[in-house]
Amino acid sequence: MDINTINDIDSSLLLSLNGSDSLFWDGCMKTYTSMLVWLPLAIMLLYVFVKNNNIKDFFLLLVMFAAVFGLADYISSGLCKPFFERWRPTRDPVLMYIVDVVNNTRGKDYGFTSSHAANSFAIATFLIYVIKNRVLTISLIFWASMNAFTRIYLGVHYPGDILAGTAIGVTVGWCMYRLLVYIKKRQSRNVQRDWISSQYTKSGYLVSDVYLLLLFMYATFAAIPIISFFTFAY
Repeated sequence: MDINTINDIDSSLLLSLNGSDSLFWDGCMKTYTSMLVWLPLAIMLLYVFVKNNNIKDFFLLLVMFAAVFGLADYISSGLCKPFFERWRPTRDPVLMYIVDVVNNTRGKDYGFTSSHAANSFAIATFLIYVIKNRVLTISLIFWASMNAFTRIYLGVHYPGDILAGTAIGVTVGWCMYRLLVYIKKRQSRNVQRDWISSQYTKSGYLVSDVYLLLLFMYATFAAIPIISFFTFAY
């Protein structure tokens, strides 16, 4: 299978998944992809980190978390986009007038790979390994997948951009977690504690705090249609 055939398949998949005739879903997807709407969840995550770690571990986690986001974004936007120079669908001369666009959201020129997918899956993968809770794992995968899908819906990325960004994100998240484990071992702090009590996750986080984090996540899911209604209706 040559590159032209792959591009044709990618374009066909994009056009079958991109956009809809619903202003409601246009608003939801545009709101979901915004970083601002997830700010309360980020603040709650910060609270969970503070409460469940000593001061040294908290600052180490904070640095590692920032590094996860920064590295995934740099690889995707700083390296891949200028190297591959693949047009976004909304900038591609062949497709730019065919894809559905919401509020003239077109993005910058190049789209391979998706930074939204890379960043979301890097964060999700890192948190999955750090906190180790099954419900949170499923929820984070759903959160990252939806964040990535919105980019196809809005027409700013091909499915191939998303898959490549996802691969970058998962790799970065896992590698940074392994680096965290290595650093803690070098500092003689065991990151792999086995907590027996059902009140804690396997890595020592209070389950009640994890559920509080999940509450904020799903509250944001529920709030997105309301926010998008007032944002796009007026």
